[in-house]
Order: sequence, then structure tokens, then C-alpha cells
Amino acid sequence: MSTSAIHLLGGSQSDFAVNWHRAGKGFDALIGEVVGATLTSTTIAPTEIDVIHVGNAFGQLFTGQGQLGGMPATVIPELWGIPASRHEAACASGSMALLAAMADLESGRYDCALVIGAELEKTVPGDEAAGYLGAAAWVGHEAQDTKFVWPTMFAELADEYDRRYGLDDVHLRAISELNITNARTNPLAQTRNWTFTPDSFGTDDTANPPVAGRLRRQDCSQMTDGAVAVILVSDRFLARRTDLRPDERAVVSGWGHRTAGLSLAQKLSVSADEPYVFPHVRQTMLDALRRAGLPDIDALDGIEVHDCFSMSEYMAIDHLGITGPGESWKAVEGGDIARDGRLPVNPGGGLIGGGHPVGATGVRMVLDAYKQVTGNAGAYQVPDAHRFATLNIGGSATTAASFIVQSQTKRS
Repeated sequence: MSTSAIHLLGGSQSDFAVNWHRAGKGFDALIGEVVGATLTSTTIAPTEIDVIHVGNAFGQLFTGQGQLGGMPATVIPELWGIPASRHEAACASGSMALLAAMADLESGRYDCALVIGAELEKTVPGDEAAGYLGAAAWVGHEAQDTKFVWPTMFAELADEYDRRYGLDDVHLRAISELNITNARTNPLAQTRNWTFTPDSFGTDDTANPPVAGRLRRQDCSQMTDGAVAVILVSDRFLARRTDLRPDERAVVSGWGHRTAGLSLAQKLSVSADEPYVFPHVRQTMLDALRRAGLPDIDALDGIEVHDCFSMSEYMAIDHLGITGPGESWKAVEGGDIARDGRLPVNPGGGLIGGGHPVGATGVRMVLDAYKQVTGNAGAYQVPDAHRFATLNIGGSATTAASFIVQSQTKRS
């Protein structure tokens, strides 16, 4: 039982279109920028921070830099001496940092947590980067004959859906096009100024080249540099900081976290007789809804899902309960997931449109949920949003995490 509600005061995101390596800058500049902006936007002084949690997946591989829990104090002297740690769960690393911070606040150990998600991926050529990301698979046991581990794995997931339920690739292309279109209105999105044509979302091998199996270039999120930070606080902290307005805060009202084995083949075998391909992912969302006291997915006003590939969003749609198992195409065709649909999904562009700096993604999702429920999402605002959720996965859905973020005051 929680001893304190978890309050979200806001945060900051770097511009995901920026190539930090090309600019000659590293983790120090990236983390310094996003933490500084977060402290300013939330009016929290560095001296009020009790604990720091950093989500990062591949720091050593891309930059040689580990021990990233120490980077905030390196660039902001006032954070010197504050306990800090780094968390890794592939693409769900940021969510693990959030869960650890929440546990700290709920236990009463600390009252104010700074959570950072950060990744630099543009330091090496694309083929080499793809190999580094393969460290989140079962190394030496799967996807050994390809340089593109994750496109290959999610193409296998698409083939599994096709075997179980039937799958039309047109619906995968539609997911990609929707997310890239949504990103046009997001001033921090990686692809906001990229040029596409209708053929970019079709089967033209020049405009949309094959990558692995049935997946093509626009089915895939791209290598991205970026960082996001947020501030979480307890009831006790708010009792001291009575100047923090309720309409500028949100509450993390529910969460879910489940983990399966590394191997995709093993997961598919385990679920062979189940209605859902990934039962643990389905349970993660149900856990979050239950903890938030909500009956089903329709109690939400929108959701940020993990579209590292169009296929991962296709999987998420039915696992969330937007449709029945294997029927995600209905939500795509019916417009249910559009910004003005029944349950908007990735209104700011998600990973395919917005960008996917791996360790930052889970935190970015929660920050975007906060923006939605406080009416601060700008041009990609979902009208009258009161509750928003996230579904973040790591690897071939090895790690699954979900958060439900709710406004403190019902907006008219």
C-alpha cells in the first residue's frame, strides 16, 4: 500500500532532431541542458532534490561512458552528494528509473526525485549502431545471421500475427503514416521537418526500401539522440511547497511492470495457446488500470505506446484492449487511434515520428502524458484530456511497463 501519492511536477525534453555527436557534445551537455530546463520549468531548486534516477541502455557501447548516475552532479555542482543510480532495461530503461523513483517516494525514504532518461546513438555508423542495439536480445541465441536484429525480430512478430490472426501490411504502413503525420505538429520531434511522399508509406522499394521481412524503412523508428527529465514528489513535499499549483501538477495514479524471458521464440512458444501473443504485456496494462481504479482502457483519454516499429504498435493496440486479440486493424481502419479518435495513440508522433533515444523513451512518454493532462501539449493537444497512459517495452517485449497519469484538477 502506498504511503504517499506520486505527484508529477513536469519536466523538459531535448530536441530529438539534434545530432549531439555532430555538434561535438556528449552526455555532459545533453544532461546539463535537460536538467537545467527541468529545474527552471518546475521551480524546483537543485538543493530540494533528494534522489536521482537515470535511465540509460547503451551508454558504454555508443560512447564508452558508464556510471551515468554520476553525470548530473558532474555538470550541476549543487547535485554533488545526492544519491543517484542508473537503470537499464533496453528500451524500457527510462520506465525502470521512474519505478525506482516512485518506490523511493512511496517508502518515505525521499520526498523529491529527479528522473532522467538519456541516450546518444549517433556516434557510430548505422550498421554498427544496429549491432549495439542487438545487445538487448538473447545474444548468441537469436537473430545471429543479421546485422539488423530488431527489424528482423519484429518482422518475425508480424509473421506470427499473420499465422495466428491474419495481417495486412497496409495497416502497418497506416500506423507509420499516422505517427509521422502527428509528429509534424510536435516542435521537438525528430521527423517534423523530414520530407515524405505518398510512396514513402507504400511498397515502392526506392521510396520505402525493405529492411527485414515485411518491414520497410518507414516501419522503423530511427537512431536518435536525446534526453528527458521529470520531477516526482510526495505528499510531504507538497505540504512544504504550498505554492505549487494543482493545475500545474499531475498524479501517477497507476502503474504496471512485468518481465518475460529474453528469447522471442520462447515467448511465442509460451503463448501458443493464449489469446494474446504477449500475455505479460496485456497483464501490465491491466495492472496499471487496476491500480488506478479504472475499469478498462476506455476510461483513458489517450495513450503513448511503444512504436519502435509499426508492428510493436499494432501489437500494443490489441494488448491494451482497444480491440480484441488480433483485431488491431479495426482500430487502424476505423480511426480509433487518431488524435480525434476514440482513444488517441501517440498524438505527438510516438517513436517513429517523434524519435527513440532508447533510454529516454519511457520518461518522454510520461512527460508527454503530463503535458496532455495539464493542457500543455500545444499543437498536439488532445482536447479535454484528463487521464493518459503509457505502454513502454524493452527488447522483444521482454520488459513491459505502463503508467497512468491523471490531472489533479478536472479541466473544463
